[in-house]
Amino acid sequence: MQGQFIILIIFLCIVFYYDVRQSRIPNWLNVSGALVGLLYHLLVNQIDGLLNSVFGLLAGGLILLLLYFFKAIGAGDVKLFAAIGAICGVLFTLYAVMYSIIFAGIIGLIILLFTKTFLINMTLAFLHIMESIKDRTLTPLDDFKKNVSNRFPFIYAVVPGVFTSFYYMYIAQGGI
Repeated sequence: MQGQFIILIIFLCIVFYYDVRQSRIPNWLNVSGALVGLLYHLLVNQIDGLLNSVFGLLAGGLILLLLYFFKAIGAGDVKLFAAIGAICGVLFTLYAVMYSIIFAGIIGLIILLFTKTFLINMTLAFLHIMESIKDRTLTPLDDFKKNVSNRFPFIYAVVPGVFTSFYYMYIAQGGI
């Protein structure tokens, strides 16, 4: 149990560095994380571990793929959660996704509340949403996202989401 979390912490530290410095997560890093997770579980827990790792990879990747389709996150974040799923399995990944989305919402609200243009941005967002609905296209929302909205690396929400998941799944229950 502890080995996978050591792998996860090392992996997240490297991902954090790349995402903050370059605003992207290299494919080689996500693929490496997924392969290490799959191999670790195969060696430690044999076929049962490998299956849990594969299902974790699929769960993390597919859930985040939905957010990617709505342009809420980047493709690197999808692959990041697939790798987290391979490292930690299905249940942990589902909790980590949930908590990361909650933290992303909190961070987004803080950014909105502490920027001077809060009301202007909210009005523009509403107008772009209405235009998208009227025209039945996501182009106005894409324009808003590129030109007006405040963005931040999703890893800022992933790290506390992962640690919160770890806390509630293992430490609070008297596990590790």
